[in-house]
Amino acid sequence: KFKSSEDGFFLFVDYLLISLFNKPMIINVSGRTDVVAYYMDWFVNRWNEGFFDVRNPFNPKLVSRICVSKIVFCTKNPLPLLDTIHLFSVPIQLQVTITGYFDDIEPNVPNKKEVIECIKQLSSYIGKENICVRYDPIILNSNYHVRAFHKLCTILNGSVSKMIVSFVDDYKNVRNNHLIYHNPSNEEYLMIKGAFEKSAAENNLNIVSCMEKDYAIGDPHDCCVSIKYAFERTGKLLKEWKARDCHCVNMVDVGAYNSCLHGCKYCYANFDSKQIVSNYKMHDVNSSLLIGQLNLDDQIKIRRK
Repeated sequence: KFKSSEDGFFLFVDYLLISLFNKPMIINVSGRTDVVAYYMDWFVNRWNEGFFDVRNPFNPKLVSRICVSKIVFCTKNPLPLLDTIHLFSVPIQLQVTITGYFDDIEPNVPNKKEVIECIKQLSSYIGKENICVRYDPIILNSNYHVRAFHKLCTILNGSVSKMIVSFVDDYKNVRNNHLIYHNPSNEEYLMIKGAFEKSAAENNLNIVSCMEKDYAIGDPHDCCVSIKYAFERTGKLLKEWKARDCHCVNMVDVGAYNSCLHGCKYCYANFDSKQIVSNYKMHDVNSSLLIGQLNLDDQIKIRRK
């Protein structure tokens, strides 16, 4: 309901500009927060409206307006997708993070058995070639990873196409939570690399590393979302993601930092517990932004690349 006829006119012009000049893009949902787990109603609303507004985390007054040609869902809790995935009429890749950790490391992540069962159901809908499982980060403070990864590959055989792995990095949240870990020695790295690649091969799974240079595992010519994979799904030859040195196709993240409630102690996207609570309270399911509202002095630019 508009306050004046001018409001309605400018909204109409906005939609017209979006439809004429905006270049649909691949959106990442999301590396900054778990939209699927905690903000799915908002995402569906934005999908129905036809665009997403995203604040630049380094320049909050700058807002990008984005249309969608493909969705990459990244989540630890895919369960909300069971009731919503049929709504989206663009190609979808699903990346689900499953680790061998417990509540002391991942306090609010759902039961892994439920997550795996959900993956199997979603695989029958979108196809296993569009589902990856992330076993990351690998926190080296025990020797159970080889056993846990092998078991996971065995269970997922036939339901997913790719396993994505990486070792934990020294993020602020890792230091704040005093996680005990160490970088792999050369012997540890080669042992894990060999065992992981063997488990993946035995279960007909590709395996790739995410953002790993010193400790790469798996196919060095593949990545999480390759240019080739994106072209096969969208028919568009897209460029690499310049914001990350990982060879993935260019994507736009529609999430916001410090807004995930999983509370994982290794998370790079959560680093201010007070801000997480504040951001969650500011969330409005009807806003074009994930957190908060547009302000009069915001600069909205239609994102084209």
